[in-house]
Amino acid sequence: MKPELLVVDDDEEIRTQMKWALADTYDVQLVGTREEGSQAMADGNTDLVLLDLGLPPHPNDTREGLLALEEMTAANSLAKVIVITGQSDRKNALDAVGRGAYDFMTKPIDTEELKVILRRALHVSQLEREHSALQRQLSAEGFEGMLGNSPRMQEVFAAIRKVATTDVPVLILGESGTGKEMAALAIHNRSHRKDGPFVAINCTAIPESLLESELFGHEKGAFTGAHVQRKGRIEMATGGTLFLDEIGELPGTLQVKLLRFLQEQQIERIGGREQIPIDTRVIAATNANLAKAMRDNQFREDLYFRLAVVTLTLPPLRERNGDGALLVKAFLRRFTPADETPKALSQRAARAVEAYHWPGNVRELENRVRRALIMAEGRRISPADLELGGGSTAFAGMTLKDAREETERQLVERALKRHSGNISAAASDLGISRPTLYELMDKLGVPRA
Repeated sequence: MKPELLVVDDDEEIRTQMKWALADTYDVQLVGTREEGSQAMADGNTDLVLLDLGLPPHPNDTREGLLALEEMTAANSLAKVIVITGQSDRKNALDAVGRGAYDFMTKPIDTEELKVILRRALHVSQLEREHSALQRQLSAEGFEGMLGNSPRMQEVFAAIRKVATTDVPVLILGESGTGKEMAALAIHNRSHRKDGPFVAINCTAIPESLLESELFGHEKGAFTGAHVQRKGRIEMATGGTLFLDEIGELPGTLQVKLLRFLQEQQIERIGGREQIPIDTRVIAATNANLAKAMRDNQFREDLYFRLAVVTLTLPPLRERNGDGALLVKAFLRRFTPADETPKALSQRAARAVEAYHWPGNVRELENRVRRALIMAEGRRISPADLELGGGSTAFAGMTLKDAREETERQLVERALKRHSGNISAAASDLGISRPTLYELMDKLGVPRA
């Protein structure tokens, strides 16, 4: 099949010229307005677009052409748009490239030069499609839906690969919404226990009076209402993985019983006298400060060291530079029906996502994307659709002092990142002296390299 080429130009003579020059190589579709071009992009699978920036009803300026460019790149981010301008419109052509156009040409068009540009653009588009397909495959197979290109998440993925090959207990730390259960499931699915059960229990979701029975099971007649023998979650996880979520909230009496199980690898059901051997891997998770809980005698130190043979810390979303927009795009694809084209994230929305503090982390981001798909009117997701409009949402619930410090911290960290940790260059970028930058870093808790 020939690659599809869409020509959007209000000049019928130019459209005809393009048809005759390119029809041998491309499946050429001709339209004369922005509306027709956007509709063609939405309906087809266009790889290449030739777009005249001067379109009706404003053929003498670039308003309509730039709007068409935005709509087309939103409909298909992998399509390559080559804009056509007059000799005096180089500035507007560069503006279009800055907004997502692949390249530009000036009238009159040299068809041989155009063919070279189209071949190159098609090659790049095909490479990007292959890369995108590979990324989707890796995302689906890789880490149970966990996505992230940031250095912090790459460290997490590397740690999961290593720890999955062992059988030692793992303690996963991280704020609420960072994906602790997904990380536990990824470890399980990469271990030799992957064909066994993955049994999860949230230690805060079950009343304390029932939690012991839920974990260890009970014998018939062990207490009022125990009409039959019942296996607990620990026993059900034999041959697989037991995931104990919110382990920091486990009552003290059960901490003792759990410690005994970890030491002896066997349990006794409530009301029973038989020691039952258990072969399961234990992964625990918490968003609590276990160091403080141990100091306050609310969490046993010996249990902590049994659970934390390996500790895996999941970073909050605000520390995952660049991952916010990546996650939004992934959620847009996930929540869009297979027969529809996913909506795109506008540049302003991408910047707002990266600037926001995300106290609820990935879970909050996912919920906002679901809302955006309902509320968005066009093909692009705006900051308002994500409830990030106005610039103040990022500091919701913060005092003026905290908001000021958070802004300063972000600016300092970005300047240091831009200049690879070079203090002099970062200070110059921020318009302050080296000593002032050092003082600011110490005040804000930004580590010195």
